[in-house]
Amino acid sequence: MTNIFLIPVMSYPLWMWAVFPVIILALLIFDLGVMNRKDHEIGFKESLMMCSAYAVIALGFGGWIAHAMGAEKFATYLTGYVVELTLSIDNIFAIAMVFSFFAIPRLYQHRVLFWGILGAIVMRGMMISLGAVLVSRFSWVLYVFAVFLIFTGIKMLMAKEQESDMANNPLLRFMRKHFRITETLHGNHFFVKKPSRSGKAVWWMTPLFVCLVMVEFADVIFAVDSVPAIFMITTDPFIIYTSNIFAILGLRAMYFVLASMIARFAYLKYALSLVLIFIGSKSFVAWSLGWVHFPIAISLSVTVLLLGGGIVVSLVKTRKNPSY
Repeated sequence: MTNIFLIPVMSYPLWMWAVFPVIILALLIFDLGVMNRKDHEIGFKESLMMCSAYAVIALGFGGWIAHAMGAEKFATYLTGYVVELTLSIDNIFAIAMVFSFFAIPRLYQHRVLFWGILGAIVMRGMMISLGAVLVSRFSWVLYVFAVFLIFTGIKMLMAKEQESDMANNPLLRFMRKHFRITETLHGNHFFVKKPSRSGKAVWWMTPLFVCLVMVEFADVIFAVDSVPAIFMITTDPFIIYTSNIFAILGLRAMYFVLASMIARFAYLKYALSLVLIFIGSKSFVAWSLGWVHFPIAISLSVTVLLLGGGIVVSLVKTRKNPSY
């Protein structure tokens, strides 16, 4: 009799797909139920410890991949993790603007980010599954991803800084028009019961929930870049999903580390744009050189050098600016 957990699903036994969500669920339960059971302002030291803890766990999982699947799979996983984590920095900028617009106190920001990342995990899983199906059936889709990444990178490189007009965001305008939303926050509640115009008690959304929706929407927008990017690194669905999810888990902790010093990374967007252009160009370079695959070691090295260079230049250029 065949063991159901050994049945292959997308080239991997079912038990591997089943165990990974359990690990993630355990981390989330520990985070919300133990570490952050009560609302509190997360300071720089605590957030740095959280960020480090998630990084260690992600690297530990990578160590298991190296042991079970080999060094090349580990290098691929690590490249995907680094790319996704750094592309998420742009997402942090967007989240900071959302929190600022809705005037969400730091006391409640963790709650929004926790549920936002939980939703992001589900949505990323769906997008990665769809991408895996498309790539397996239509290999030319990878070249579409490549052209899209090159175009996005060039557009980001040439774009001028613009202030976000959050008040005119189409999604926000839609929600304000079609749903009951309270004028002020009600603690950490996403919904509250209040009298309507008729006097009957009905459920109202609070600005905290609207903020959560906007954070989820921002993640979907940024996933349009990051999901094609990871498919240009590897088409292995297990490596793609696990590296993406660990990066997303680290995003929330990274937000509290970087939120107070976002302006110091003024030049990082140029490094991110070059990373997108590089990742998108790899397929065409490999094809022109007659390679079957672009060496993963080169991909990881170039990615780290570009991002490291962007961080160093940003910190050096802004060190004497009193506004930072």
